[in-house]
Amino acid sequence: MNQYGSWIYLVGFAAQILFSARLLVQWIKSEKVKQVLTPELFWELSIAASLLMFLYGWLRDDFAIMLGQTITYFIYIRNIQLQNRWKRLPIFIRYFLILFPVIAIYHGFNNGEIDTIRLFENKDIPFWLLIWGSLAQIIFTFRFVYQWIYSEKIKNSHLPFGFWLLSLIGSSMILFYAIIRLDPVLFIGQLFGFFIYIRNIILGLKQKKETT
Repeated sequence: MNQYGSWIYLVGFAAQILFSARLLVQWIKSEKVKQVLTPELFWELSIAASLLMFLYGWLRDDFAIMLGQTITYFIYIRNIQLQNRWKRLPIFIRYFLILFPVIAIYHGFNNGEIDTIRLFENKDIPFWLLIWGSLAQIIFTFRFVYQWIYSEKIKNSHLPFGFWLLSLIGSSMILFYAIIRLDPVLFIGQLFGFFIYIRNIILGLKQKKETT
């Protein structure tokens, strides 16, 4: 554990609670109509969770976690825009969400520490595990790149079948990473999502059968 102490797990668990809440909202709404839906609240909870998870990754000196949140952050914002929700948010919240990554990057290079050494030469994370964790996060977060491209094509925010398939693959890899890292935040968060991803895949397959 680094100098920040065990309290940093509270930040991580708060993020995972929000991530889990978005899946729970999406799952409940989808179960009601027996098809995969994308509620507005899904993306709003995603933004809040991403901010906290990025902070957790930084406090844990975990580049893989930070990488995953960085890739998806602006995709969350874009989906809120596609659902015509962005302009309805208070202006100070919109400014904060846009400026947060800039502030985080500025702090990373001006905090008196050599962050590249802290993140890439962490004795608690062997190099092979860093590569595995980064690859897992890339696959897991690529689901949102795929979802974003798909949504841009249809001009509507939607979670397609491929999104849930990539979620399941990435989640499995992150679970392995969490076990090796002894990270309860990642483990519990991914374990909860793992079963919802499987359920959405089942719903998606049923949906495809009904439309063919």
